[in-house]
Amino acid sequence: MVKLKEGLEAQLQEALLELAELKRQLFGEKSEKLTPEEEAQLAEVAADLEEQAQRDPPASEDVLEDPADSASDQGSAQDPPRRKRRRRHPLPEHLERETVVLEPEGLASCPHCGGTPGCIGEEVTEELEYVPAKVVVRRILRRKYACRCGCGGVRVAPLPPRLLPQSRLGLALAVYLLLARFDDHIAYYTLERIFRERYGVELPRQQMVQWVEQIACLLQPLVRLMFEQMKQGGYLLVDETPVKVMDPEVKGKCARGYLWFYAVPDGDVFLDFQGTRGRDAPHAQLAGFAGTIQTDAYEVYDSLKKVLKDLVRIGCAAHSRRKFHRALKDGDRRAIWFIAQFRQLYRVERETQALSVEERHQRRQQEAAPIWARLQERAQSLQPQLLPQSRLGKAVSYLINEYQALIGYLAAGHYRIDNNLVENSIRVPAVGRRRWLFIGHPDAGWRSAVIYSLIVSCRRRGINPQEYLTDVLRRLPAMNITQIAELLPANWKPPPPARL
Repeated sequence: MVKLKEGLEAQLQEALLELAELKRQLFGEKSEKLTPEEEAQLAEVAADLEEQAQRDPPASEDVLEDPADSASDQGSAQDPPRRKRRRRHPLPEHLERETVVLEPEGLASCPHCGGTPGCIGEEVTEELEYVPAKVVVRRILRRKYACRCGCGGVRVAPLPPRLLPQSRLGLALAVYLLLARFDDHIAYYTLERIFRERYGVELPRQQMVQWVEQIACLLQPLVRLMFEQMKQGGYLLVDETPVKVMDPEVKGKCARGYLWFYAVPDGDVFLDFQGTRGRDAPHAQLAGFAGTIQTDAYEVYDSLKKVLKDLVRIGCAAHSRRKFHRALKDGDRRAIWFIAQFRQLYRVERETQALSVEERHQRRQQEAAPIWARLQERAQSLQPQLLPQSRLGKAVSYLINEYQALIGYLAAGHYRIDNNLVENSIRVPAVGRRRWLFIGHPDAGWRSAVIYSLIVSCRRRGINPQEYLTDVLRRLPAMNITQIAELLPANWKPPPPARL
């Protein structure tokens, strides 16, 4: 009876913790900031670690400002940070200026001397104005010429390469549709209403879907070439996120598909839509790949090594740290020590960011490797004292089971400590799925992945997606497959400004 009671109490406690976690995800803060009390306790742990570092070098001397806690580290409850005054930025010089001159009344003569007032200066007030867009019909007129003798035939100028032959879609409208749907996350039915109400144009959503599909077909070879070059680097960050699809075979509800992300640090991002989260999805894309992937602990990634013999997997420190943060939020103060250690690991990353690959690798071996050893030792000694299903128990088990993968980044200086770069890329479609709710028919997934790949890659490289897509879609129809490499985001150069 006693064991039964203890088991039921443990199940109840686990259910309450899961309920509290769900409430935090729905209504709480998404960032992993600590409370002032937790920061105070963390400072005490940091002080102990600093004393230990002085006694036993080479340990770290300062506590890292963790990216997840950067906002809370800028001040304390006793000494709140000062809010900076917002400066008014000047209006951009490249914007077109429209001048409206206002003259005062009664300029005919001075009321005192009768003379004519002269201009001695001016007051200038600038305001931003918006000129609404408009939809126009561009007529391409090609005159036909023939000699009156009738022997020379008919001469007419050739039609320039068009984005979609036999279609009424113009280049600027195509770029607008791509960005509105996949960058601004506007649903097709909303775009249909906008064109009808604001521009007086009937543009059915079915027509827009067909146009986007044909454009995606044009862009797909470019995206595939981009991914092939990404794989040649031998290091990819991989993750996946679910999306809803309207599968006609699933009655009464949306089916689930997955967008798989493959990214190169500070480089391009390739998205692949699949209907499964199983091993077949990444296996199809990584066939022939030899190198390292950085992922979370999802078991599919480890199973890839059974079919891809030249594949190495390293883990993500952010996933491990996140589990200790959740344990702390559930009231287990023993997690603070682990969070302090992770802060020191991230401090090493911050301090070595500007170093060469070789110097970063050496610093990691000197400073980060001992921290990981302490984390493993503390986790192994604490694990017997914890319930396996408790938050801290899960965090400790994750660290122990993933330890070899978590320290995998120490093998080379160009590896990252976590998978956050690819997780940041997920935000673009994640925001979109909250707006348009589902991705459409399962067959629509691939074209969404193609367009997202280019938009996200442009964002990562600081390229304006509108300028990029406009230039690429203008040049692509006249190119052959051997020339498209110059249109990759890594190789693309903005076209020179048109001469006036």
